[in-house]
Amino acid sequence: MSECRTSQGEFRSGALNLRYVEWGAKDAPPAILLHGLRSYAMTWEPVARFFASGFRLIALDQRGRGDSDWDPERNYFTSAYVEDLEALVAHLRLERFILVGHSLGGTNALVYTARHPEKVSALVVEDIGPGSSSSTEGAKRIVREIESTPSRFDDWDSARQFWRDKRPNISEDALNSRLRYTLKAREDGSVVWKYDADGIGHARMELARRPELGVDLWPVVDALRCPTLFIRGSQSDFLSSSTVQEMGRRNPNIAWREVSNAGHYVHDDNSAGFVVALGDFLRKLNVGQTD
Repeated sequence: MSECRTSQGEFRSGALNLRYVEWGAKDAPPAILLHGLRSYAMTWEPVARFFASGFRLIALDQRGRGDSDWDPERNYFTSAYVEDLEALVAHLRLERFILVGHSLGGTNALVYTARHPEKVSALVVEDIGPGSSSSTEGAKRIVREIESTPSRFDDWDSARQFWRDKRPNISEDALNSRLRYTLKAREDGSVVWKYDADGIGHARMELARRPELGVDLWPVVDALRCPTLFIRGSQSDFLSSSTVQEMGRRNPNIAWREVSNAGHYVHDDNSAGFVVALGDFLRKLNVGQTD
């Protein structure tokens, strides 16, 4: 198991400077990792440590998050994210790669794969599927969270309690990571968001008000031709077992795994379970080194 973060890089996508983190050897089989709505590239670090000996893992700070630029036009919608991913792939000159995405990152991964099937050798989607973002209790929960998210906290203890309340299943390590990479201290001692909370929140609320701005994932799922794994948290309120079963029934290229003791944030709630599910899938592909 490697603990070494090998490098960081940046590239341009339109007018924005976007950044990414890498683990593993440059000549190893590549895998791109896409985080969720209010997350960041380094959320993948615990997962990457398990696979860096056999893969080149590339985690993107998607626009408005981490160390990437905020979008002044607040274009935090699927088409823009997919264009950013296209720019990353071109920057890295990748021919074929594995693509992994959680939640919003899963939608972006699915749409990219539909547009560029020749690029994606295998796809892993964590806890999102058709209808997840519009017609589930998880979608309603996320809207409530955005509406109730403060713009600042008096101190780090208050910020920690906020994330603990929102993510009751989160591990302590994952909570510490979230505090480190989503927040920053001001000179007056208060703590504010490091990501574009207002812009990203505005875009998500627009999707809630106008579902037509979103993407119908059923045609995308039906068209998948690469080996695909959907990973669901057993306690997820976002991706139902009936939906993953239906996806598998409709498309023989799709397999699915349920990880116990995890909700929507599977790799945060049960990192070991997520790693096992991902490792089993990668071994079946007979690529890289997963031991």
